[in-house]
Amino acid sequence: MSGADRCRVWAVANQKGGVGKTTLTVALAALLAQRGMRVLAADLDPQGSLTSYLGLEPEAVDRSAYELLLEQAPPEELVLPTAWEGLSLLPASPALATVDRRLGTRRGAGVLLRRALDRLRHRFDYALLDCPPALGLLMVNALAAADFLVVPVQTEHLALQGLERMLRTLAMVERARGGPLPRLIVPTLYDRRTRAARLALERLRQEHGEALWELVVPADTRFRDAARAGRPPVAYAPRSRGALACRALVETLLALPEAAGRRPAPDPEAQELARQALGAPDEGVAPDEADGEGSVGGADHEGAEEDERGVGGPAGRGGLGRLPAGAAG
Repeated sequence: MSGADRCRVWAVANQKGGVGKTTLTVALAALLAQRGMRVLAADLDPQGSLTSYLGLEPEAVDRSAYELLLEQAPPEELVLPTAWEGLSLLPASPALATVDRRLGTRRGAGVLLRRALDRLRHRFDYALLDCPPALGLLMVNALAAADFLVVPVQTEHLALQGLERMLRTLAMVERARGGPLPRLIVPTLYDRRTRAARLALERLRQEHGEALWELVVPADTRFRDAARAGRPPVAYAPRSRGALACRALVETLLALPEAAGRRPAPDPEAQELARQALGAPDEGVAPDEADGEGSVGGADHEGAEEDERGVGGPAGRGGLGRLPAGAAG
């Protein structure tokens, strides 16, 4: 299998919880599957949010990523189908919480996942790893196995501090890998109606430049509704702001040589539709009306916009003008 066609592994990780990591993993995986890719979604979080989202109870699964890491079962036997064509699941179980204690002193414990995924690469075009929000063997295994890292960051002050911790962890893993892990930082839960969110986004642009995605994933109650219904956001509300933002994000990732393996047909409208949706006026709320410490993140708002300069800007990766013709094809 050529390098361009081999399965690419994307880790979705941040050491801070509550940044939209699992929702983003589900959305990206579903979008890739919707476009004909064979996708594995791997749940590495003992809480099992991804597993629950895709219709299984972590406490009830017979075998999970735990058995994979302890090499107690062949990886091929641990992958389960989901209700969504083209999308398979490596489920989590609460036993994953004991991995550090069980494997912490074992030689080579940090590359167990990479070795297991090597046995599955022929079955999939993309594998997405939903990582736990903590530094430990699970996170280290995911970063060691990944070809590309997606870092969702909520646009609020404390989340930016969490990003710095995540980047320090990444630097440590990169030293062990012997080279850099390509990454894209994705602003999430963005509500331009709060001054705090706008300031956080501006700080991200100033400090992370080319590593930052040019658009944002807004706060959108349709994400929560989709999770409650057990459906990916792009299937539950495909024209919602959040779903359109995720659609644009997939197109950006597929245009990056470091992230893309086998590529589906391009989605030329994705970026512009997201820009139009994210740039539409909010209904009934002035831009600063929702300001206040308790409103950052905007979980109860229907959607969110970018700041007054418009969605995106000159800094950051993935802007409409940056995509070479046919890059996602």
